[in-house]
Amino acid sequence: MNPEYYRRGRNWYTAMGTLFIVVALIVLVRQLILWGPEFVLDFLLNSELTNEKVSIAMILFAAFLIGLGFRKKHDQTR
Repeated sequence: MNPEYYRRGRNWYTAMGTLFIVVALIVLVRQLILWGPEFVLDFLLNSELTNEKVSIAMILFAAFLIGLGFRKKHDQTR
């Protein structure tokens, strides 16, 4: 294999980011099925800390992790 080949995005950060997104989406879909969209929206907009807000925070954190995973590694030998 070419030593200059870089497997972009296949690392720990993107794997954990993907896992966080999957778990957050499972929680959001479950809440939508159980409560319906109007209740979930109410839960998102109220002042209490709810599962929906934690799921949104998990998706944002996962996007950050995936962004870290896709950053370009610089060669330190130059």
